[in-house]
Amino acid sequence: MSVVVENTPNPRAMKFTMGVPVGGPATYTDATAADPRVAAVFSVSGVQSLFMTGDFVTVTRSDDGNWETIVPQVVAILEESFT
Repeated sequence: MSVVVENTPNPRAMKFTMGVPVGGPATYTDATAADPRVAAVFSVSGVQSLFMTGDFVTVTRSDDGNWETIVPQVVAILEESFT
């Protein structure tokens, strides 16, 4: 499975389309309450929150988060979790 990453109107959020159902709708702000399939995303420095529904996950970064480092790590976690 290949995750498709897209910009959103919000420059602090990116859409990660999985192509398979992810559940939801649900919003998480920390790993302890998160769906186990996405909880590891919170280990990525700069991730602030997640929204999942349909076949995609939207990740919102903190003000000091850097998409260049966040995106490849999130893609790897999501590919492993949803394959």
